[in-house]
Amino acid sequence: MGLFNFLRFCNPVPRAEPQNVSFDLAVLPLSPNFPLTFQVPRVPTRGIPLEIVLHILETACFDDHTIDAAFLSACSLVAKSWSLPAQKLLFRRVQLCSQAAYNSFTCAVNNSTVRGWVLGNSVIEMRVVLDNNQPGPLKQACFAHAVTLCPNLRELNLALYGCGEPGKDIVGSPALERMRRPAPSLEQSTLELLRTGPSITSLRFSNWSDNDQSIVQLLDIWPSLTSLSITGKTPHLSPGLTHAPYACALTRLTMNCQLEPSLDFLEWLLHGSSQAKSLRAIELDREPSLDMLDYLTKNHGEGLHELALPSCATSEHANAVIRCRSLRDLRTERASTSPVVFRELPAGIRRIALGMNEDTPLQHLIEAVKSRDDLETVTVNLWHKGSGHRQLSALKMACAFRGVDLHITSDVRVHRAMVRITDVFC
Repeated sequence: MGLFNFLRFCNPVPRAEPQNVSFDLAVLPLSPNFPLTFQVPRVPTRGIPLEIVLHILETACFDDHTIDAAFLSACSLVAKSWSLPAQKLLFRRVQLCSQAAYNSFTCAVNNSTVRGWVLGNSVIEMRVVLDNNQPGPLKQACFAHAVTLCPNLRELNLALYGCGEPGKDIVGSPALERMRRPAPSLEQSTLELLRTGPSITSLRFSNWSDNDQSIVQLLDIWPSLTSLSITGKTPHLSPGLTHAPYACALTRLTMNCQLEPSLDFLEWLLHGSSQAKSLRAIELDREPSLDMLDYLTKNHGEGLHELALPSCATSEHANAVIRCRSLRDLRTERASTSPVVFRELPAGIRRIALGMNEDTPLQHLIEAVKSRDDLETVTVNLWHKGSGHRQLSALKMACAFRGVDLHITSDVRVHRAMVRITDVFC
């Protein structure tokens, strides 16, 4: 039977018939007891929540432990809700170098307004320059008044410059009058006003004048100091005056003086720290004498966690360093560090920074990387032909095998920045 004959005997295909269909689109009212199971999420009417904005601003404005003022100034103009949070971050660290800057600052932190009160309370760190050589210099009394306007101020960076006097130079022999840089001591009214201000915990004093008594005056104001940095003119105690031992218990001491301070001054300065055994970090930017290093490590080495020196070349210096059995951070820069230092590293060492040239012995450092379980970072500054050191590859392999971060640079400025950033964030 053919295909057409077969289709002839099949049932006929049913036809579609029209039907009347209607829809009722009326919404029936819900009973009061009917629970709502779905709610459309609401989008904030003001855009990004302010908490997220604050987190973004705080993360983005800090670059290598400094504030990006231009970025925060631009953010304060984005919206009204951004203005005060951005200005609070901008005022966290302020700088006063002239009388005009002081006038603008006092106008901004005026306590009679809510915004001024908030901005004044936001200041954590202040940098001040007292320099009578500049036009419109900042006055001592104004400096003290600015400090009192910041109740939460904790870090003060003060630079003092002496005023040069005119003199007639001779070729090859400058006039002594012109080379002198006298600066007046802080007035008694200024000292009394500073005492009424906030409790400073960190003082960085750079003295580029011939006045060597200013640091003693400042230390007498703040018994709350825990961190002290002295740069420039070497301080000393007046021989005609009797000074009570400094009772403040420091945890960090940084020194970069033109000449090494006397042991008598160090004994006076660190009397309270010695009694409390509080000193945890010493940073010396200039090569110390053996007597100075020996004094510091004998009296404070037991509790030291951080020690920074330009170099440690002699066995006597190395023996003084290895007294510090609690060290976590050891930093040097030059390529002449004694191998005894690396051989006797304490078990709890975490960070090592050193300089290296082609002749620097590295075997004890490599063994320390392999045996110190707490070691986290090794930072190397390459000096002359240091990149061709025959054991540099072995150091890289040891650090990679132990999971130790190895940072290598050939620029000492980058080296210093790297180790200080590590110290800040670790």
